[in-house]
Amino acid sequence: MNISQAAKLSGLSSKTIRFYEQQGIIEAAVRANNGYRVYNDKQLEQLRFIKRARDLGFSLEESKELLELMHNPARRSAEVKARVLAHVDQIDQQLVQLTKMRQQLLDLSSQCRGDDGAECPILDALSGDTTDKPVT
Repeated sequence: MNISQAAKLSGLSSKTIRFYEQQGIIEAAVRANNGYRVYNDKQLEQLRFIKRARDLGFSLEESKELLELMHNPARRSAEVKARVLAHVDQIDQQLVQLTKMRQQLLDLSSQCRGDDGAECPILDALSGDTTDKPVT
């Protein structure tokens, strides 16, 4: 299959596929007589695997490592599970940070009148201007 077909079947763009190939994330495609890349089922499987891992928030390097583990018959499932649980811990930390950011934004928005006036406590807070200005 050509790169357009591989892109369609994997849910990735052709540019992303070329990047993954250049970075050694997936095996290099063979070239047809016309110079076009030709991908096989194994490469399509690798692309789909990387896409799913990335969709779950794994970094490209982590996705590559998981792909390598998938192809390693000597792998231990405990190692894979540990990596996934470490990723869950990172997500939990991000959720805490996002919750704090959300609350800060709500607090800022509650200080703004949101009218036609130029006075904007949100911009003042973002600029570091902490002087108390009366809301008019």
